[in-house]
Amino acid sequence: MRNLLRPVAHGLLAATVFFSACTLPRVLKQAEAGRTVVARPAVLTASGEAVPFAVEARVPANHLQKGVAYELLLRYRYEHGLREDTLGRITFTSGNFVYDDENKGQLLATQKFTLPNTPGRNPGELLAHAQVRELKKNGKILRAPGDVRVARGIADPARLVVREDTALTLLPERASNNMSGTRVLPFFFDEDKWFIRGYLGTNVAALEDLIDANQHTKQVLIIAGHSPDSTDAHNRLLASKRVRMLLYYYKQRVKNFSYLNNNEEIRYDTLAYVRKWDTFLQKVTTSALKADQIDSVVTLINDTKGTFEQKEKALHRLTSFDYIEQYIYPVLRFGTVAVSYTAPKRYDSEVYLLSKKIVEKQVETDALTPEELRYSATLTPLLAEKQRIYEVSAANTNSWEAFHNLGVVLLMRAEKEPTDKIQKAYYRRAAVNFTLAAHRNPTAEFFYHAATAYHRAGDRLEALQNYDYAIKLGGPRPLLRKIFSDRAALEIEVGQPDEALRSLQYAGPSYQNALNRALIEVGREHYELAQEQYQLAQALRPTAAAPIYGLAVVAARQKNEAAVGTFLKQAVALDRSYAQRAVEDLEFQDYAQGKVFREALR
Repeated sequence: MRNLLRPVAHGLLAATVFFSACTLPRVLKQAEAGRTVVARPAVLTASGEAVPFAVEARVPANHLQKGVAYELLLRYRYEHGLREDTLGRITFTSGNFVYDDENKGQLLATQKFTLPNTPGRNPGELLAHAQVRELKKNGKILRAPGDVRVARGIADPARLVVREDTALTLLPERASNNMSGTRVLPFFFDEDKWFIRGYLGTNVAALEDLIDANQHTKQVLIIAGHSPDSTDAHNRLLASKRVRMLLYYYKQRVKNFSYLNNNEEIRYDTLAYVRKWDTFLQKVTTSALKADQIDSVVTLINDTKGTFEQKEKALHRLTSFDYIEQYIYPVLRFGTVAVSYTAPKRYDSEVYLLSKKIVEKQVETDALTPEELRYSATLTPLLAEKQRIYEVSAANTNSWEAFHNLGVVLLMRAEKEPTDKIQKAYYRRAAVNFTLAAHRNPTAEFFYHAATAYHRAGDRLEALQNYDYAIKLGGPRPLLRKIFSDRAALEIEVGQPDEALRSLQYAGPSYQNALNRALIEVGREHYELAQEQYQLAQALRPTAAAPIYGLAVVAARQKNEAAVGTFLKQAVALDRSYAQRAVEDLEFQDYAQGKVFREALR
């Protein structure tokens, strides 16, 4: 019986082998005959540190064969073909595809992928390799000859973001014979707390330095308040507790560390702001809120009807409340110490020689007053000497003026460095000094300077944080608009277009903002909106090539070759460098070999 079955078994095995040998080539041929594979977006586009994209593959439905699957193996090749990233595969098996409604008889499979956004990966190419595979264990595989190029290179919108730097200048330095003055130091408290905190938004170190300097103190004024929100305002004694805490801290410091002053000879005045709206309204009117939003807040608060609690609850119903809660309430939990003092006089003739000796450690730093030492930096044109003077001043006095001007000098030195690595090192040092200055004199302007330096250094998270601090502190409308503009630029760079659009709402119209908003809309494939923004930028700066080049990119996305040629010709006429840029730009890869494109770049 076994001998009779053996020929039958051999026959079945031979038939199976013959079936497989015939099926795999046929399935591959049928699938490849109508196969299309595209990337979405068509130009791989970076979003911050990643490059997210999807791959859509369509194949004829008649290729389906039980036990066999058609696949596309995806990989990204870069560094002149020397390196590859294996991304994965798209497999046409049940549950992995749908029937395409737009193309009858076609199957559609879509899969998402992500690449790291690193400079070495551009230029490169996204490749697909087709194969058919038996689904059983150790099944046979038949591969198609050659690769299919799905996309070429990576476009990085962060490299196209426009950020027009605000020029940062040295604070004027003056050495006056009259050393009397008043020092105002702001403090900020945590919600519902009255303890002095030792981190951001405090001036503890600056206050200690002022007391320890032993300048004759005549009067100290201490003021504190609270925010209108229910958590802070329900405590009727909170503002008074904050005043008493600052007063106690000041007196204890004088008692323990001052040999020139004593508490009995200093006049102390205190004032607690309790349930008052004037400070709140002042912050609102100097915020980045729109005019109608400011008007609605002012009208609500100035209404003679309603209690304090009712007005605060009514604020919650305003469209601007998120801004108020995030950027205004925190700085109303404040305290202020104003110290009036006098100091001995000095003549200007000694300043320069003494500053040189201080830097060279031939005499002690107290040979000059802090103001005189900083003033001496204006007497030399050499940035290295200025830097050293401000470093000594900052190290010995911890004054915000010294830290700020040291930061500016470091920015100046960075601009003169030829290598990116050294330049960024200077930017980071500048950012640290701007931050130290801002902590000692918390204003929107100084935190903005810190954010700008971190932004230039490429430290994006630090920059975002400092932009946020600057906005919360409030300030003149033009300054706040510029801060929101630069923060929006940074949010685009880190792949946060939604957050960037929210920032742009408060940034106001400008050339920078129009270009950056257009860049977002291009990424979202909202080409008409992008067109409007590029046209706005062109109207604001008619001789600039960037808006016209942007219109060429929009035209390329809309497959309008004639418009691509027209806009590129105009852009190149305004700025010849855009010819080379267009040649390397992935947006124009479909037109690069055409007559219209070549003539436009002549």
